[in-house]
Amino acid sequence: MYDPIVFAKSYAQAWCSQNPDFVALFYSEDGSLNINNSTPSVGRNAIAKSAKAFMENFPDDMVVAFDKLVKTPMGTEFHWTLTGTNTGPNSTGKKVNISGFELWQLDENGLIKESKGSFDTEEYSRQIKYGVGY
Repeated sequence: MYDPIVFAKSYAQAWCSQNPDFVALFYSEDGSLNINNSTPSVGRNAIAKSAKAFMENFPDDMVVAFDKLVKTPMGTEFHWTLTGTNTGPNSTGKKVNISGFELWQLDENGLIKESKGSFDTEEYSRQIKYGVGY
């Protein structure tokens, strides 16, 4: 039986895995991920590439925590908090703690057909440069 909470917790764990292909498996074959109204990543390979970019910035201690699911008329909101230390290529070594959410449209199999992610990019950039609480 499909449990959306188990799905959401597993999705968050996939982001922590440092294996971007695990993230992509939560999407339908032709699913899409759009982060902060950028160009959507369409298909599992493109989604894995987007996930890899975040994972490369936090290779040692990235944690994506599942905060909550919220049902809305627009879809299901997956709320998350990312913590980690920017130790990847061209890194600053600063700690980051940023929250956001993805608005999901699910397909008939319970996989993500479309995800529109959102987080405060200015705050994220500030934390990459100066760290949390600066």
